[in-house]
Amino acid sequence: MLMFGFILSNLCSCSAQEKSNYHYPNERPKIIRNFPVVTLAPDFDSTLVSQYFRSIFQDSKGNMWFGSLEEGVVKYDQKTLTYYSYPEGFIKKSVYAINEDKKGNIWFGTDNGVFKYDGINFKNYGLKDGLDQLEISRRGILVSKSGIIWVGTHNGVYKYDSLANPSFSKFPLLKNINVADIFEDKEGNIWFASSDQGVFKYDGIKILNINEKEGLGENYAGGIAQDKMGNMWFTMKNGICKFDGKIFTEFTPKDGLGGKEFWGILIEKSGIVWVTARGNTTRFDPSLSINDAKAFTIFKPENGLNCCVQSMYQDREGNVWWGTGQGLYRFNGNNFYQVKKNGPW
Repeated sequence: MLMFGFILSNLCSCSAQEKSNYHYPNERPKIIRNFPVVTLAPDFDSTLVSQYFRSIFQDSKGNMWFGSLEEGVVKYDQKTLTYYSYPEGFIKKSVYAINEDKKGNIWFGTDNGVFKYDGINFKNYGLKDGLDQLEISRRGILVSKSGIIWVGTHNGVYKYDSLANPSFSKFPLLKNINVADIFEDKEGNIWFASSDQGVFKYDGIKILNINEKEGLGENYAGGIAQDKMGNMWFTMKNGICKFDGKIFTEFTPKDGLGGKEFWGILIEKSGIVWVTARGNTTRFDPSLSINDAKAFTIFKPENGLNCCVQSMYQDREGNVWWGTGQGLYRFNGNNFYQVKKNGPW
């Protein structure tokens, strides 16, 4: 484990599973689909909700949204699975990011710009609306507490303010960044992870760049999370990094993480940290010493999760979802199980 000193502001938050009255029934949902199934591989299992999921989100009404590769977006409302694609006006099929604004509109980042869904119709935002780059990054949409919609692409960041400017404009302080994640911390700072320039923090006035020179470990950053103590966590190619406002603490496979080429990070409400990498998913309990055998638990294909993880999300009941190249997964406390059209949900 490497420790690096650096002064900044306090950030990040670990969390666990809080139970609510919201639950998922086990009965078979009704399926609404107005377009044929898209087969992505010769061995495609037609019982899957879809084969490849890039994004997961739960809206304010409790609906789960699953952004697919090639099959648009799927909504699950506990009774019905509804597929939205070109017949409904959702003209692009790959969905990399999902979020919701204060009015209840659902925003989708796709490979053809941004779509807004008001519950009835889809509206597409593209070149005519100020987006010079149409392929939105994975986890590339954030609706801030102030209501501004931030969009990250492979060539810059864009803002949409429905009151000040009802179209997208390029954010001048981050013109050429290749965005890998956008995150708002508890203090309202907006964070941007990049693929080659480290992490950027925007406090509403100025940009602060944190990179390997300051102790980040490396300039690649694939994901951002915050624990309830205010620590920021970043994913790097060779591991993850915790930043408490003064000190960087790096965790790598030498400390107990599984796999290599680390991509995603999720912190549960309990504080448990999930980290995805090529070939493995790791459950990390940061409350334990890294020398404790229970601190890191590595899950391999034999534990049920047998394909590359593209997205992780914890819903309001505390269930954690994984979107992979072989459909949707949930975790039962010991192993992963696949969620198919007919459940178990």
